[in-house]
Amino acid sequence: MLTDVKVPNHQLRATPARGWTLLAASLATFMTLLDNNVVNVAIPTIQRSLHLSESGIEWVVSAYILFFAGLLLAGGRLSDVFGRRRVFFAGLFIFTAASLAAGLAGSSNALIVARAIQGVGAALLAPTTLSIITHAYPAPKDQARAIGVWGAVGALSLAVGPVIGGFFAQHVSWKWIFFLNVPLGVLTTVVALVAVSAQRATVRRSLDVAGVATSAIALFALTFALIQGTRDGWTSRLIVSSFLVAVISALGFVAIERRVTDPMVDLRLFANRAFRSGLAVLMLWAFGLFGIYFFTALYLQNVLGFAPTKAGVAFVPMALLMATGATVSDRVAARFGPNRVLGFAMGLMAVGIASVSLLGPHATYLDLMPGFALIGVGGGLTMPLTSLVLSTMPKDRTGVASAIFNASRELAGLLGVTVIGVILTGREHQLLRSRATPVHAFLGGYRWGLLLAATLVALGGVSAFARLPRESHASAATIDVDRDEGTSTPALVS
Repeated sequence: MLTDVKVPNHQLRATPARGWTLLAASLATFMTLLDNNVVNVAIPTIQRSLHLSESGIEWVVSAYILFFAGLLLAGGRLSDVFGRRRVFFAGLFIFTAASLAAGLAGSSNALIVARAIQGVGAALLAPTTLSIITHAYPAPKDQARAIGVWGAVGALSLAVGPVIGGFFAQHVSWKWIFFLNVPLGVLTTVVALVAVSAQRATVRRSLDVAGVATSAIALFALTFALIQGTRDGWTSRLIVSSFLVAVISALGFVAIERRVTDPMVDLRLFANRAFRSGLAVLMLWAFGLFGIYFFTALYLQNVLGFAPTKAGVAFVPMALLMATGATVSDRVAARFGPNRVLGFAMGLMAVGIASVSLLGPHATYLDLMPGFALIGVGGGLTMPLTSLVLSTMPKDRTGVASAIFNASRELAGLLGVTVIGVILTGREHQLLRSRATPVHAFLGGYRWGLLLAATLVALGGVSAFARLPRESHASAATIDVDRDEGTSTPALVS
């Protein structure tokens, strides 16, 4: 049931420089998402430069993902307890300093440690950016538009990441893919110092140490198992133990959150249909998009013979269309309804992914573009899902809300890469035993993986149409403003 809790007006009033606030949050998001994909293209160059083993080069990529996904919920709780501004600057400093250390690394161990610390900084930054935006733009329409811009910047990071990584690796030095974050971090700090206002808490919150610890252990163990499972084998003792630790920690987390008086995640929130359905749709979206993005990059380079930079450039039109779709998505959703727009957008993505699966070993840039365009437009139009999920959370818990959103996306994306990889490898080995050529064997597995992704994204579209609200912000309770007493915002109670 919903009731109203009084929150002073200064918490919900937008700051005069909120455009600069949006810029600071968007720059921070750009940095963290850019680092998620910029390294992949430069991997061969880094491997030669530091004489890395196969295991070492894998952990250059995985160390960042492990700490980023593992600490997201903890970062969200810290934001709610100590204030989003403090945690934002802490995360920004850690991420920028670790980026400098990564560029200066002269050994594999130094680089892996720096990447892990980057993940810690990103886990603090990611939840605070959305929290900062939702507080700077309290009005639903303004908030949806601001989140659209935030999403567009994230899409741009997907476009320029591979291009930047390929350019620096080929023409300058792989170290500059990390050094680039230093001036970006300084610029973001300067803008945020002026634009991000201090948060004055009206409710004293406890840290919920037990909840933070069990959530972090569960996410760490699950992320590690998904990363390492394809290498060690899914039935190996290490991977089975990791999954068991994840399950036991998750059950412990649920038990703790039910018992404590001030839980980091109010489990009654999952009784909210919009929140529950929104997260499910988000995870299906991430499964499809992240999975096909990773393996299509392999297809472009290993089958079509594209150089790393050329392969990165191939994704630019998709990402630009995604950014364009994100900027107009709030108006489209307001006009036609979130459930219709999200259902249609996921359908476009599914058709685009399925069409890419039909391409063969002689495809050209032009052959790629129709499918990439559908994926880009569809992906951009799903941005109202972010504001829809966040609108179901009480305003004083936007840090954890953003963390749940980001953690769900990251884990679903990682699961997409893992599952599609297992299907691709299994089908590829089957075809190789049937004496298919390596190229045709890879294509056979690639097609099966993409068709699975397309099916799941299509199911997400059906779920979005059937279960999400028909009107924008229908999931949130009506907000009444009393100038004398403050502003009411919905909170869940039993």
